[in-house]
Amino acid sequence: MSEFSRGRRASTLMKTQLPVVLMAAGLTLAATTSSSLAQKGKTISAVMHSDLRVIDPIITTAYITRDHGYMVYDTLLAMDSDFKVQPQMATWKVSDDKLTYTFTLRDGLKWHDGAPVTAEDCVMSLQRWGKRDGMGQKLMDFVASIEPTDAKTITLKLKEPYGLVLESIAKPSSVVPFMMPKRIAETPADKAIPEQIGSGPFKFMQAEFQPGVKVVYEKNKDYVPRSEPASWTSGGKVVKVDRVEWITMPDAQTAVNALQSGDIDFIENPSFDLLPILEGNKDIEIRILNGLGSQTLGRMNFLLPPFDNIKVRRAAFLAMNQKDILDAMIGNPKYYKICGAVFGCGTPLATEEGAETLIKNTGMAQAKKALAESGYDGTPVVIMAPTDVVTLKAQPIVAAQLLRDAGFKVEVQATDWQTVVSRRAGQKPVKEGGWNMFFTNWVGADILNPVAHVTLNGKGKSGGWFGWPDDPEMEKLRDSFARSTSPDEQKQLAAKIQARVYEQVTYLPLGQYTAPSVWRKDVKGVLDGPATPVFWNVEKK
Repeated sequence: MSEFSRGRRASTLMKTQLPVVLMAAGLTLAATTSSSLAQKGKTISAVMHSDLRVIDPIITTAYITRDHGYMVYDTLLAMDSDFKVQPQMATWKVSDDKLTYTFTLRDGLKWHDGAPVTAEDCVMSLQRWGKRDGMGQKLMDFVASIEPTDAKTITLKLKEPYGLVLESIAKPSSVVPFMMPKRIAETPADKAIPEQIGSGPFKFMQAEFQPGVKVVYEKNKDYVPRSEPASWTSGGKVVKVDRVEWITMPDAQTAVNALQSGDIDFIENPSFDLLPILEGNKDIEIRILNGLGSQTLGRMNFLLPPFDNIKVRRAAFLAMNQKDILDAMIGNPKYYKICGAVFGCGTPLATEEGAETLIKNTGMAQAKKALAESGYDGTPVVIMAPTDVVTLKAQPIVAAQLLRDAGFKVEVQATDWQTVVSRRAGQKPVKEGGWNMFFTNWVGADILNPVAHVTLNGKGKSGGWFGWPDDPEMEKLRDSFARSTSPDEQKQLAAKIQARVYEQVTYLPLGQYTAPSVWRKDVKGVLDGPATPVFWNVEKK
């Protein structure tokens, strides 16, 4: 079967197997949107890539929760468009021996409840973040102590020099080290925080929060922005509207109709097949905000059969190919790239080593042979398939058919993305709500190196990312990369890590893509960056 016909078959399968979203639901949501039109002049209404349900930005890597975090919370440091670390809530000094970092909070910082931000709050926030985030965990491996030395000063001492201290604290994407009041940050790292009190540019309106319908943020009038121009997640976060409302519209056509009629202002990820309609509308702007793009990927559960068997994982890997996935997911080659580089194509650490079958679609015969020799007993592969996120609908359906072609039994369980986000955190057997495989996307900033790339975490059940591979050799390689100061040595280590990924089938890199956002042209000041969209600097003319 030709590449084109395989991709066309995958697209057809996707359309026939996914549940249909009833138009009535779309109309109900549109009616909900119209309820806030009285405040339209001061309100930005946006349809985001997903519904928001998990609102603790430290316990999940979900981007919608990260986006929520940037509305409500602020960070000590931030990264600008030149990849340089900049002061945000704090400035810093580094001792001559590179072992002591001193951070000083700037003036004017207040929590949403009116209390001043203190160093004690920030220390507790960093400690909680360091228990959950892969880059934070690696930083904390090198930390001897982190303490508040007075109300505005944080002192971090290292056991040995570590070159990614500032980059870790300034990381722009999941999981971001957002600052919270001490009483909230004291919440155990595996438990959701009890309230949403930050010091960021917007306040979360709990009373108006309707999961599955609407999220509302209001301008924090007490927020004091920095004086520098906004750049990525750094600089002045100047809020120019009174409210931002995220409206849930699972039906892509309904969202596009609402944008064209002016009932909403912004769509984060319109369906790719609807872009031609919007391209012909002179009132609509279309732009890619994240120039680094994203990597789409599959993740297996290492704890449960059948993927606790490396031979079965290898067979599944050989069955995959990127073109079928990307054709069904994106369709237009203008927006995607076949790429076997674990750290992203076009980056300093890029290599295609080990990815031949993925990028050339040559592995199916090997997959069938490998599965027959693996001892696979016919255990069904349960794949979670979200139906409400444009960039996550296709992968489960196409992958399921490829696995079936290789000889696997597969059960696709349709759900919404927020259910996937919650369910993937569980380690129970499949019969008790467990899972075998899910798909997600990482923005380029989250995969640039082995420390930032949380999917590579090999700490297993005790500290790994969902799927929980227990791989001490991977952790040794990541530690070596973290200690290295030589670009040549780092590149060699990254190549070894990529080889380990494909050998162990740590995850399935399924290609790169860019996804444009769209908004009405009377909305000005939309910022680009690796963690978009953000809603400071945005106004309506």
